[in-house]
Amino acid sequence: MGGLAGLPRPLLEVVVIQPRDVAGAAEGGADRLHVLAPGDPVALSPEPGTVSAIGRESELPMYVLLRLNDSWTTTGGELERLVGLAEDYLACGATGVAFGFLDSDLEIDVATCTALADRLPEVPWTFTHAVDHTLDPRRSWRRLLPLPRLQQVLSAGSPRGMEVGYDDLLATAESDPLVAARLMAGGGLTAEHVPWLVRQGVRAFHVGPQVRPGGSAKAYVDGGYVRSWRTLLDDAMARI
Repeated sequence: MGGLAGLPRPLLEVVVIQPRDVAGAAEGGADRLHVLAPGDPVALSPEPGTVSAIGRESELPMYVLLRLNDSWTTTGGELERLVGLAEDYLACGATGVAFGFLDSDLEIDVATCTALADRLPEVPWTFTHAVDHTLDPRRSWRRLLPLPRLQQVLSAGSPRGMEVGYDDLLATAESDPLVAARLMAGGGLTAEHVPWLVRQGVRAFHVGPQVRPGGSAKAYVDGGYVRSWRTLLDDAMARI
């Protein structure tokens, strides 16, 4: 890929839920693992033992989900549990965490997010899809950008995924290069979305069901599927 010389390679983050997912992610060219426990209706924090087992399968960076309930809010008591979990994950080899909290007005809970980040000094983190559930996502971005050690914001542009939110997500990226640089596009991402997002400055992408046969959590991550996304991202980058 001669066109990539001097340009940052787009980050490809792959969701893994068990150790047997790791080989496909690594062989396919993933840059980072996003570790979670699948749940109904939402994914939650995995057991530290699972994180440890996943970490033993690869040296790829791991970001682990911090979420204990099916809402976007948390309590003081939960916050202490989240800090403890995060410390366990880091001891198991995690390199970062992923979390996102809103207040009762569906605004970014800056105080809680800052408090959690401050309790985990030097730990990089991703803000989760909670941003898609706020009343004014663009205002939410203004609140998110100054948060300490925030690496990416995972967004589909809509609570219903990129099938609905893609146009708004693309417009948000186009509106501000700082937003584009922090945006990690995910949640119904398709191949057709990638070139346009890359053209607007988006450099991080998140895939889950897309890299499992049949889109099923019962199927392991497939290296060939991951490789197709790796190639797609690199080709899109080479064409800008």
